Order: sequence, then structure tokens, then C-alpha cells
Amino acid sequence: MKIVVLCGGISPERDVSLSTGATVARALREKGHSVALIDSARDIPDDIASLFTAETTDSSAHIGETAPDIEELIARRNYFGKNVIEACREADIVFNAMHGAAGEDGTLQGCFDLLGIRYTGSGAKACAVSMDKTLAKRIMAPVKGVRMPRGVSVMRDEFEDNELEYVKRLMDEVGLPMVIKPACGGSSVGVTIVGREEDICPALELALSYEPKAVAEEYVKGREFSVGVLGGRALPPIEIIPKSGFYDYKNKYQSGCTVEICPAEIPEEIADKMKRAAVLVHDKLGLTAYSRTDFIVNAEGEPFALEANTLPGMTPMSLLPQEAKAMGIDFPELCQMIIEESMNKYDRIDS
Repeated sequence: MKIVVLCGGISPERDVSLSTGATVARALREKGHSVALIDSARDIPDDIASLFTAETTDSSAHIGETAPDIEELIARRNYFGKNVIEACREADIVFNAMHGAAGEDGTLQGCFDLLGIRYTGSGAKACAVSMDKTLAKRIMAPVKGVRMPRGVSVMRDEFEDNELEYVKRLMDEVGLPMVIKPACGGSSVGVTIVGREEDICPALELALSYEPKAVAEEYVKGREFSVGVLGGRALPPIEIIPKSGFYDYKNKYQSGCTVEICPAEIPEEIADKMKRAAVLVHDKLGLTAYSRTDFIVNAEGEPFALEANTLPGMTPMSLLPQEAKAMGIDFPELCQMIIEESMNKYDRIDS
């Protein structure tokens, strides 16, 4: 097959996406596909055919300790570089290796739907709902078998000039400690664990500097896990143990900062409860092909679903590939399965 691996973009998760893209491109070439690795935000040459035979270099795969400065790319006021759409049209399918912002919130998916471009992962509506933590929480709240932390959304235009009112509201409705984060962000960018009332405003200001809506949730103390779903089937839970602090951007992507155990060393009953919840989240949000749901398990052994990831990271350190490996699925085969599951979606539409 001719496959475009689309990555990069203009979100704070740009570096993560570049690493995902480079890793996936190499794996798909191992499976015998003709692969073009493309940064969506950069211009590409007119000779599109040559991209499908170019080698993938490690220079595409570095992730720094902090989120990248993307102002220069945003200033161009073009989401797609020259010839990017044309290259995507040349492919049998686009492996969507984007993370954050338009690449993950349904915007890119809607664009490709209109243009008749096939892509991996979930559709526009499911991505839009899942990306917004407040909308996803509203959908999942009544679902038996999925428990989520209580939370409150905060809009930037309502928060400005009403800071004290919002502090009081969050203290009353959420309480300390709480977690404040961008409503649609990922990779823990802009996330703060707040333990003091005076730190609520700075945490909201940070979260709202990334996007116009933030969410404040109760802080659930416990062990952190993640459960992938591939083709409607839950993968083994993986436990995430940062060596210091919480599972922030640095601990996610810098080697040696976090211990990850898969399969997680937990009672089978708790593992099964998380696996069932992950499949429920996947199904109720309308996700297809693959996803990953993050959990906190409290001292009583009760899992709390934190959020669903419609485009889980596929870097060398990412969680989903580790879960698949525990099932005997190596990385190239995982990428192949994602392609096949995504093509099945189009086969159902065409039939």
C-alpha cells in the first residue's frame, strides 16, 4: 500500500507527533509498504512520488523536556504546508500520527472526510467529543461501569475579571486537592496539581493560556494505569510510576523518568474492571480502530477513568505499544493492525 504518515503540526505536542511519525514510518516500511513521512506544517517538494521512497531519519524523532515553541509555525497562518494535501490524496490511507489541537479534535478528520481521504483512527465526531474532557465526561457520566472524577469547566472569557468568584466555586464544587488542565490538551501540557487555594488562579491562567477552556477535577490519589483498546478488544493494563512528581510532559517522554509495568501487577478483578471500562469508553464515545483510556485506581481498588485518547502516542516509550507487546504483538504488526482496522471502517461504509 501507499501510506502517508502525517505528523508534526502546530500543537504543543508537535515533538511527540514527529517522534510517533518517524517510528511508525519505519515500522510500516518493514511491513513492505511504500511510506511517505510528512510534517503537515512544512512545505514538501512538487515531486511527491519521491517521498514514498525516501528514508526516515532519526532527526525527526527527538522529544525535548518541555513542549516546543510553535509560534513561528502558527504565524504562517496555514495548517497545511504546500503539497501536503496533494500527497495525502496520492496515498491509499493516511496514518494519522498527529497529536493535540486540530489533528486530534476532529478538524483534520472532517477535512479528510470532505476530500475523500482515508485515514487511521476514529471519525470527526468521535474525535471532537473525546478531545473535550468536559463533553466526554458528560457522555460517560451515566454509563454504568465507568466512574470519573467530578469536575467543573472554566471558560477564559468568563474567568477573566471574575477570578475570586471562580476560586470560591471550585473550592465549593471540587475542593482541594484538585487537578487543573486544558480541556482539550494532551501530554500533560498545562496541567497542575493544586494543593492550596492561592494556587488555583495561577493554575487556571496556565491552562487557559493554551486554549479557551479549562477543567478542574477532584484529585484522586492512587496508582496510575492505562488500558488500550485495539479492534474492540482491551489490551493488558499498564501501570505508570513516575520516579518523581506526577506523569507530566518530561516524565512521559524522557527515558528513565518513569517506571512502566505491563502487564500491571494488580489483582485480576481490578484489571478486568479497567478493561471493561476502557471498552465501554471506546464504544460509548464512538471510537474506532484503537484508543487508550487512562485510569487512577484509589486505595479501595476503584478505577476512575480520566480521559480517552483517540490517537495514542506511538513513540518508542509509548504505552499502547508496550501493552500490545505484552500480548505478543510487535510494533510493526501493531501498526499493520491499526491500518487494517481503519480500512475495515471504510469497507463497511462502501458495502
